[in-house]
Amino acid sequence: MSLKSKMVGLAIGLALATPALADDFPSKPITWIVPYTAGGITDTRSRLIADEFAKALGETVVVENKPGAGGTLGLEYVARADPDGYTIIYGTLGTLAAAPSLYKTLRYDPLADFESVHMMASSPNTLIAWKDTPYNNVQELVAYARDHPGEVTVGLAGIGTGTHLASELFMNATGIEMLQVPYKGSAPMLNDLIAGRLDVAFDYAVSTLGHQQSGAIKVLGVTGEDRLDLFPDAMTMAESGFPEATTGSWSGIFVPAGTPPDRVAILTDAFDTAMKTDKVQDAMAKVQSIFMDMDGAEMDAYVAAERDRWTRIIEAAGIEKR
Repeated sequence: MSLKSKMVGLAIGLALATPALADDFPSKPITWIVPYTAGGITDTRSRLIADEFAKALGETVVVENKPGAGGTLGLEYVARADPDGYTIIYGTLGTLAAAPSLYKTLRYDPLADFESVHMMASSPNTLIAWKDTPYNNVQELVAYARDHPGEVTVGLAGIGTGTHLASELFMNATGIEMLQVPYKGSAPMLNDLIAGRLDVAFDYAVSTLGHQQSGAIKVLGVTGEDRLDLFPDAMTMAESGFPEATTGSWSGIFVPAGTPPDRVAILTDAFDTAMKTDKVQDAMAKVQSIFMDMDGAEMDAYVAAERDRWTRIIEAAGIEKR
């Protein structure tokens, strides 16, 4: 073979090999955008899972917080990111299902601007009350609120959050009217509840456990399909006679629309592996979060159905867009 022929053969071989090398995904760190502040339960969970996710991918996963506007600013950022698989977003019930009905100028389409990777978990809420309120369970609260319309105050840990939406769903399902009191987070809301300046609130089990154990608050019920191990005596909404009030604050991982399917598949498989590790499963069990083993078309259908559901609930509640 002549030297010229050898060089042509080498060039062809390199040309054929280049696409494989170029698509050696992932070949650099993955940026995981968390659209909430550092230090909260969402951020803590993300960093725990990111460690296992990185092991499964064989590449570094960097968690970056981009809070603001109920989480929607982070979603806007990722919707405009390069669809190369290197930027992923922590999506939630609030940012993907409720946001279109809560914000006038939402700069992303929850269904069109993202590709589903894998669901994460659903976290039921606890319905809690100040220790000296005259009701001790969901049925007693509903009866009291019906006799005293608009007098019971319910705290909101933030507009558009899962706890806010749980309160809207509860009032819609029970037909009662409560006076909503918005807060900038769970901590100030719980402070007022403990002090007796607030009657009831919805919050996550991990946030309320210590206060319940100290006797500062009482748990009236839970919003999940099953009772929680941390509060075995607290009945579910269905057991209390209000199955329509059943809900959970779900979350999942998404990438910008247009991300190559093969890269989405790699991310999906690695995230599934991470979620099923003992470390992650044990951590979720401690905070009473339920793993959602869902991806692809099933995940797309779930998110679309949740958007339809919360659109109806928010419109029925008469909540004006901000």
